[in-house]
Amino acid sequence: MFAHGDRLTRRDLETISDERRRYELVDGTLLVSPSPRPLHQRVVARLLAALTPVCPADCEVLPAPVDVVLDEFTVMIPDVVVGRRETFTERALVGVPVLAVEVVSPSSRHIDRFLKPARLALAGCPYYWVIEPNEPTLSCFRLAEGEYVLDGEATGDDVVRLEEPYRLELRPADLVSGNHG
Repeated sequence: MFAHGDRLTRRDLETISDERRRYELVDGTLLVSPSPRPLHQRVVARLLAALTPVCPADCEVLPAPVDVVLDEFTVMIPDVVVGRRETFTERALVGVPVLAVEVVSPSSRHIDRFLKPARLALAGCPYYWVIEPNEPTLSCFRLAEGEYVLDGEATGDDVVRLEEPYRLELRPADLVSGNHG
């Protein structure tokens, strides 16, 4: 489809019609992820349920797949994204999100822990969270002087208490539980 070594653009990404996988670009390099598993989607659903009531009116919280266009060569799809309403177009969030959240799967660990946060920090995304569903652990990072610093972290039944970007208490165990509770 594309010549090896080409730096891909947002337009190239739009030509891909495969709905079974997630396609992202980081600095012109194509990233391909398989469809998420039920545990992954459960975490996303629980996180949406927690974030939606505390999301201010000028912002919106949405699950993947929503393209986050940082520039012509970088289009990411966070598992959950919070953006200012004016940054959403009909097709994408164009610009920097308020919060990007990744739910780690074995195939995405390096990308979610290193590549994506480095690129989002460079773009100026103020908050980045990583959820390890198998442990379960929630790590909440805040941008400080161009780098993410840990703002709060919890494992299992412990609670993360946050003031920013929203006042919120989250228990990682609740995000993975098959029960609504």
